[in-house]
Amino acid sequence: MNSLAANQQRAESLAEVVKALGHPMRLRIVAMLCDGDQRVIGMARGMDRPQSAVSQQLRILRMSGLVSAVKTGGELRYTLAEPRLKDLVNCLQGCSR
Repeated sequence: MNSLAANQQRAESLAEVVKALGHPMRLRIVAMLCDGDQRVIGMARGMDRPQSAVSQQLRILRMSGLVSAVKTGGELRYTLAEPRLKDLVNCLQGCSR
């Protein structure tokens, strides 16, 4: 039996990651961050969504520990806090119907 199947606590922890990515906008944000750090305004333009909506979803991703923010030169830039999310995003893209 693999370790995830045998470990309830690990399964619960990973379920929280999946929940955090379970919103289309949050998944798109993470996909954008797979290409490198971004500012909110750039992500909002790239998704054709209001900056406030993107900021709200970034807050959820930050609270879940998947995304972090770094202030450089007066700018707040977001980056993946968990680099292995790139593998997950690539996997999900291959699972499309």
